[in-house]
Amino acid sequence: MPVKILLIDNEDDIRLVVKEMIHRLTGYVHTADEATGVVDGLQKINSFNPDIVFLDVEMDDGTGFDLLQQINNPGFQLIFTTAHNQYAIQAFKFSAIDYLLKPVDPAELSKSLQKAIENINEKNLAKHIEVLMQRLQSKDGSSQQIVLRDMEKTYFIKTADILYCEAEGSYTKFYFSNSEPIFVSNNLKEYEDMLKPMGFIRTHHSYLVNPEKIKMYDKTDGGMLILEGGYSIPLSQRKRDAILQMLEKR
Repeated sequence: MPVKILLIDNEDDIRLVVKEMIHRLTGYVHTADEATGVVDGLQKINSFNPDIVFLDVEMDDGTGFDLLQQINNPGFQLIFTTAHNQYAIQAFKFSAIDYLLKPVDPAELSKSLQKAIENINEKNLAKHIEVLMQRLQSKDGSSQQIVLRDMEKTYFIKTADILYCEAEGSYTKFYFSNSEPIFVSNNLKEYEDMLKPMGFIRTHHSYLVNPEKIKMYDKTDGGMLILEGGYSIPLSQRKRDAILQMLEKR
């Protein structure tokens, strides 16, 4: 079934290339429209009522974030397009908002487009944007959230509520102080990269721990960290001295 796609980017070549890729990658014709910036993009969103929006981060009259802050109840799927900006990319990961790096790769575009089409009836973009803006506007991890998805649901979790994360192959299991665990299909290294700047520590090759939840260190059984709720987390010999020194300075 054809969907309505809006491309918002100040670069004519980017809009043309992405539009051509979309037509080439899909087996049916989409209805597409274009905009060149924040003001034009807002007008097109209101008049065209798109199902999917490809949104540039940096434009001549503002940013994609400026545009989003002027939409009260977005009813579309969102895919950012951006030149490499590590801080913005981390914010996209925290909020589970999809993004494509420029120059856009056809294979990545195909995956993002397919995911957006599959989720086209999902109407919680406003909550994802809230997490995104929270991450962009504050370097402090307090009160921040991370978006986690399992096979059935999307969860908006306060990072302060995370006890620890455990690697299970290429998956990660999140444990919390106030709710049931969540099992997600991303590896632990990806979450280490996201949560390490907020103080989380890799205590062992299979564990990433929120240090605020550590209650004591138990020397028995090779050394274990005891968390709130009585959870016992192994502490590798290689990391033990550095982590214990860090905990003593809190």
